[in-house]
Amino acid sequence: MEFEESSIGEECGVFGCVAAGEWPTQLDVAQVLTLGLVALQHRGQECAGIVTSDGASPPTYTTHKGMGLVSTRDGTAFPPEALTKLRYGNLGICHTRYSITGISELQNCQPFVVDTLHGKIAVAHNGELFNAHTLRKKGNVTYHGVGLSTSSDSELITQLLALTPPMEELDSPDWVARIKNLMTETPTSYSLLVMFKDVVYAVRDPYGNRPLCIGQLVPISKLHSPGAQEEDTEGWVVSSESCSFQSIGAKYYREVLPGEIVQISRHGVTSLSVVPRPEGGLPAFCIFEYVYFMVYTVRQRCGRQLAVESPTDADVVSTVPESATPAALGYAQQSGLPYVEPNTRLRQLGVTKKFGALTDNFAGKRVVLIDDSIVRGNTISPIIKLLKEAGAKEVHIRVASPPIRFPCYMGINIPTKEELIANKLEFEDIAGYIVVFTAVDTLLILPWCCRYCCCDYCSIPDNATLQRKQTTQQ
Repeated sequence: MEFEESSIGEECGVFGCVAAGEWPTQLDVAQVLTLGLVALQHRGQECAGIVTSDGASPPTYTTHKGMGLVSTRDGTAFPPEALTKLRYGNLGICHTRYSITGISELQNCQPFVVDTLHGKIAVAHNGELFNAHTLRKKGNVTYHGVGLSTSSDSELITQLLALTPPMEELDSPDWVARIKNLMTETPTSYSLLVMFKDVVYAVRDPYGNRPLCIGQLVPISKLHSPGAQEEDTEGWVVSSESCSFQSIGAKYYREVLPGEIVQISRHGVTSLSVVPRPEGGLPAFCIFEYVYFMVYTVRQRCGRQLAVESPTDADVVSTVPESATPAALGYAQQSGLPYVEPNTRLRQLGVTKKFGALTDNFAGKRVVLIDDSIVRGNTISPIIKLLKEAGAKEVHIRVASPPIRFPCYMGINIPTKEELIANKLEFEDIAGYIVVFTAVDTLLILPWCCRYCCCDYCSIPDNATLQRKQTTQQ
């Protein structure tokens, strides 16, 4: 059997590191950056890049980019010789890419490095500019005579930052003014790392659509002790997800706030400004950051809530691996049912790129199968069939996110509206559609539980979103 892969495309990941104290540093910044990227590999598998700097005046930038995974058994985007040339950096930023805009080739690999009036800058970006087409075609960058060499939004951001904003003195760059100017031109969606001379600026768009957090590198002996002191700091890291901190020996320090501009240097972390949202709007953190990529405890709580709202008489709980596993464990804990891990048999079937083969653990059992989402609906059906063929007596599907009805314009690679099962008009609901074509016994979907602080446009119409937010503000 062959089935089309229907998972939602991942986002990109950004990571940065600044050594604390005296330079040249004893900290292997290049190694920290590489390990950080490995921990963020689930966010992008297309290509990756690292830029390090010695932080001198003028600084020396060293760059390496490669196609493919950061680290694999069969090869790597960062072979040992690449790390050798990067190891003299005192600070650096890096990026792992899943292409949303721009074709898949090395020239679109980040970070981007450009010359400005005041020296080189390097930029790494996670997100997608909702008005990129307007910025490219109608002004701003091209109006100032700047040519773009790639099709990536990230290069557009880099060039916008390189432009001198109004009222800036010619002899010294005002990076807060430049970043604020960028936020005025395009309020969403991005998390940015900007490296200039001896500092890294960490920036989040005013709506907080993409995540960004800061970690403190401390000695291993202090890693699990409460309240690490400033003098214990070996360096600072900034990342799309805090899950990368554990692998490099860093402690979670804090989140970069929506609209915040943070300066990270050898001397520490300084908040420079917080840009408010236009017209006092609500934050719009991407809901699929919760569903797919991060916050294990949130996904587990969604599973618990599923068990409360959609209980059923069953014998075991299992999961559609891998991202649905936390929700399945939460459902099992809340319901008191045993959790059964499905076998992943080399993912040989087309559908088992994501789902593994199922075993005798389900013979004669009533099974609750937890999935994190239903997109096209063409992979859940064969999984139900596999369960039935394995002898399952009943199959009850529980989905830990609401139906996806619309594509995303902020950086998540969701199929077109016509492909999404939630837009099938032949049936009143998704459960009805699935039940017609499979032998599933019940199918229930979790409604949103965070919709007043998250972007959930992919689930509800835009006019409903607007009306909801206006009501909330009143």
